[in-house]
Amino acid sequence: MTKRATRLEDLARMAGVSISTASRALNDSPAVNDRTKQAIWKLAREHDYPFRRYMPAGPIGAQGTIAIVTPRPQGREGRLSDPFFLELLAGVGEAARERGCDLVLSHVAPNSFEELSAAMTTSRADGVIFLGQSTLHAAFNRMVETDGRFVVWGAEMADQNYCSVGSDNITGGRRATLHLARLGRQRIVFLGDLDPPESMQRQRGYADALVSAGLGVDPDLIVPAHFEVESAEASVDSLIRRGLDFDGIVAASDLIALGAVRALLHAGKSVPGDVSVIGFDNVPFSRYSRPALSTIAQDTAKAGRLMVSKLLDGTGDRSGRSERIPTDLIVRETCGG
Repeated sequence: MTKRATRLEDLARMAGVSISTASRALNDSPAVNDRTKQAIWKLAREHDYPFRRYMPAGPIGAQGTIAIVTPRPQGREGRLSDPFFLELLAGVGEAARERGCDLVLSHVAPNSFEELSAAMTTSRADGVIFLGQSTLHAAFNRMVETDGRFVVWGAEMADQNYCSVGSDNITGGRRATLHLARLGRQRIVFLGDLDPPESMQRQRGYADALVSAGLGVDPDLIVPAHFEVESAEASVDSLIRRGLDFDGIVAASDLIALGAVRALLHAGKSVPGDVSVIGFDNVPFSRYSRPALSTIAQDTAKAGRLMVSKLLDGTGDRSGRSERIPTDLIVRETCGG
């Protein structure tokens, strides 16, 4: 016997609301509170009711909709003005376009498991890409037990149960540092925010490379700086005023590297004559700065394709295999070789 399709009346009955309330909830009406919407949308998913066709999810003809959600900022995460995240958004957008999907940038910035759950259950999209983990690693692990479909951009962490896509930060930090060591640099600074997992992995690669090169790790050369030009400039200014000897900088991002170069030039230092500098990201301005910035490239186009593919083509297993994208050293003028 063919199973009868779920009707609007059935959803209303199961939710204990009127048919008109169920209809308004499915159309994301502000007249229905979020808790009722979540309950009705959950029932619609469980009973294969094609509710999204009745909802204003985007331009007519789209094959689906992907939501982009950025957790509350920690370090660079959640800062949409960051040039790297603009590149990452472009990578996701192009991949979504190739699949005939619309892209929705959410206004929410979750900071807890409850807020993550709300972002998932009130989304009209077919799945959610979270750009960054912030402090939500444990919350994302809990989210695997829910029925939401999501992928996280960021570093793969210990005891991780959810699917993430991110760059090979350890190898990137190692390659940048080894390159400076091969150029004869002896006192190499790591400049960056020391809390976000991506930056921590880049610092780990930096430390591994120093040990491999026989240089040793000097704690005085591990210098905090936020993912902002001004913060990096102030940190390097402070190093120079303190008279600390250094001849190389591995920066956790291109913005940080640009701030370092500005501080060095303002202090009358030559780049790369006195100090060689390598950034991380390969955002567009890095090739046009003067001197042109050496950097570690992250493949945002590939990242976008992977995240969209995992979201749309997954078998429903939200703990699917995480992916690490290779990083490449791009040598330009700030290295001098």
